[in-house]
This record gives sequence, C-alpha cells and structure tokens, in this order.
Amino acid sequence: MDFLNILFPVSGVKTNILLPPLIAMFISFFTSMAGISGAFLLLPFQMSVLKYTSPSVSATNFVFNIVATPSGVYRYIKEGRMAWPLTWIVIVGTLPGVFIGYYLRVIYLPDPKVFKLFVGCVLLYIGSRLLYEMTGKAATGKNKMKVLDEKFRQRTAELKKQQNTRLASGLPKEAVIKTISFTLSKVEYEFWEEKFSFSTIGMFMLAFIVGVIGGTYGIGGGAIIAPFCIAVFHLPVYTVAGAALMGTFLTSIAGVTFYSIMPARGGLSTSPDWLLGLLLGAGGFVGMYLGARFQKFVPQQLIKIVLGLIIIFLSIRYILQFFV
Repeated sequence: MDFLNILFPVSGVKTNILLPPLIAMFISFFTSMAGISGAFLLLPFQMSVLKYTSPSVSATNFVFNIVATPSGVYRYIKEGRMAWPLTWIVIVGTLPGVFIGYYLRVIYLPDPKVFKLFVGCVLLYIGSRLLYEMTGKAATGKNKMKVLDEKFRQRTAELKKQQNTRLASGLPKEAVIKTISFTLSKVEYEFWEEKFSFSTIGMFMLAFIVGVIGGTYGIGGGAIIAPFCIAVFHLPVYTVAGAALMGTFLTSIAGVTFYSIMPARGGLSTSPDWLLGLLLGAGGFVGMYLGARFQKFVPQQLIKIVLGLIIIFLSIRYILQFFV
C-alpha cells in the first residue's frame, strides 16, 4: 500500500491518502450531532499523529470546516431545525474575533508546545461544560429540557411499539424551530411546543469571545459556543446544532482569508495546506451529513457524555505535555 502514501508539500506531512478523510468522517459524524464540526478534534490529530504543528495547521483546520460543514447545515435547514436569529448573532459576533485570534496565534503562540497548552485549556473547558450538564446541580431549573427529553423517550417507546423495531425513534416532523420574536434585547423561539429565549447582547458578547479563541485555535467556534448555549442559556442541542455549524462555516471562510493574505513575522508559514484540508473536508462532509441526519435519533444526554469524555481525555494529555 506504499503507493497510497503521499507527501503534502505545504505541511510536510507524509501519510496514507485515505487516512485523513476516514478520520475526519468518523469524528464529524459524532461531533456534528452536537453542532460541532469536529475541527477541534482534528487539530490534535494533525499535531499528534501527522506531526503538523506550524501555525498553518490552524488555517488548514479552517479549510476542513469550509468543505465539511455545508452538508450538515443543509440537513438542519431541510428539517426545519435552524434557529436563524441565533445563527446571525453568532456570525456577527465571531467574525471580528477571528481577526484578533489570527494575530494571537502568529505572534504569541507560534511555539507548538505553548500552543498545545492553549489547545488543552480550550478542550478542558469544552469537555467540562458538557460533563457538567450531567450533574444534578446543572439540571436544576431546566424543566423545559427535561420535558423535551421525556417527549423524546415517549416518542421512541411509541414508535418501537407501533413498528416493532428497536431502531424506530427520533423527533417528529412537526418538531421544527419557529421564531417568536427577535429584538436587540431578547430572542424567543418555539420548538416542539416549548418556548426558549436568550439575551441578544449576552449571546453577541459570547460569540465575540468565541471568535477570538476560535481564530487562534483554527475552529469556527461551534465547539465552544454550542456547549455554552446548552449549559448557560439552557437551549436544547436539537436547536443549537444547526446555528453553530452555520456560524462555523462562515467564520472559517474569514479565518482562511486572514491566514492566507495577512503578513506573518519571522517567515512563519500561515497559509493552509489546501490538499490536506480538502481531504479532511471531504471526509467531514460525509460525516456531518450523516451526523445531522441521525442526530434526531440520539438522546441529548448520550451525545453530551460521549463527547465530554473524549474531550477531557485529550485536554489532559495536551496540558500535561507542557510540563513534562
């Protein structure tokens, strides 16, 4: 199988040409269910497995997002689970943050060891927020979320009984997002006969901070903003996922642009490895479509637990490498 091993000239990576798309497809299938593109896990894969550690790895991650996320976004739009007010606030807030994040990456975090520490801290936050959702304290006051989970369980039981199969489950066709109001102070929408709301200004400020972190890391920000929307704003994952992926797609376009055309000091390589990014994106495209398609068949709790455990493991590993 040596003929499948190729050298990517920009990144210097030499690997089997099938490995990047297969890994990206596997990761994106699971992460897209929570509104996360998978870029936050692909970056550790590129750094630890492919040994790609220069600042351009962040730009390559953005290329992955651009190619991979449209399939998941399309699926959420088609099924009526795109919260458009949330989507636009996320986009407007994250775009200026991505620009700042670029400069933080090339000026303050060019050292791979220091950058891995930063990545580990970001991952630790993401994983902690997801796992915190499993605690009794986090569940206090989340009656609407409990109602959705109970409806999901009841529908699953009904369909299993009607169709006599263990695979029949999921959200009904009428479980779509309906915007009730969208003002500068508050956004309110309805999903599956339950109403949810959040502060417009609060979400915008969150999106800006996420843009800075995402621009530095090389992710669109969905990996950070989705858990925050679920844990802090108490929004259901079924309504957050589509908005987070759409925001990731558009901010990633801005990220690739910044890394490709902005000047970098000291001869640092910041332009993306387009071939590697496209291969990763191709796998992610398939994985995200399937993940968005099957999300409605998977309980929210299971999505959070699996992602949370994987992320915590990676975060601890990256943080410890800085001190060893």
